[in-house]
Amino acid sequence: MLEPVLQVDGLVKRFGGLVATDNLSLDIRPGEIHAVIGPNGAGKTTMVGQLIGELRPDAGTIRFMGTDITALPVHARARLGIARSFQITSIFHDFTALDNVALAVQAHQGHSFRFWSPAADDDGLRRPALAALEQVGLGHRAGVVASALSHGEHRQLEIAMALATEPKLLLLDEPMAGMGPEDSARMVQMLKGIKGSIPMLLIEHDMDAVFALADRITVLVYGRNIATDEPAAIRSNEAVRQAYLGDEVPA
Repeated sequence: MLEPVLQVDGLVKRFGGLVATDNLSLDIRPGEIHAVIGPNGAGKTTMVGQLIGELRPDAGTIRFMGTDITALPVHARARLGIARSFQITSIFHDFTALDNVALAVQAHQGHSFRFWSPAADDDGLRRPALAALEQVGLGHRAGVVASALSHGEHRQLEIAMALATEPKLLLLDEPMAGMGPEDSARMVQMLKGIKGSIPMLLIEHDMDAVFALADRITVLVYGRNIATDEPAAIRSNEAVRQAYLGDEVPA
């Protein structure tokens, strides 16, 4: 088996008497979509904060591409190739979709922002920006000002901005949040289209989306990993049903 892209071992994070992550271990394999699910308060947000470097764990280790990154700050992890979908950069609502992604490319290349001259005028930025927009199904909307895009298109644009930084791991924190059924279905199809090209950690409450996308699923309850397995096994796991899924599991 190939070495995991991300390996989390024995992660612990306490806030006073509250144990938010409780001896948490999981791994993400090359090319897979690994979903993490659980009820509100299960520790998903705290886990993500530790993975990207916003929170320092009280115990445990995080290894990325074989390197211990447990003590590294956010910017150092980003340079190594960890990208979070909605935190790559803010969407500039007065800029076109293409300009927004071109600015993400520009930032990734280490250049200062040139707000007085649209980044998309630079062909070296325009080409990868267009490619990222095509990946998420927004190629035909490249020239549209971001303020005119729908909520679902904003989420697609955020993922395009993440992909434009050429990450080695993409953390998707509730990409379907606030979406209606049509936008959610469109997002699922888009993520299926890029599946396999980059490993992804998916945090999501939409169980239809999770079971449609995930190669493996980890279930968190009170900060503890109670199960990690393929979707079919998670679907039939009685402990998981009792702790979280109940009747939410798609047939």
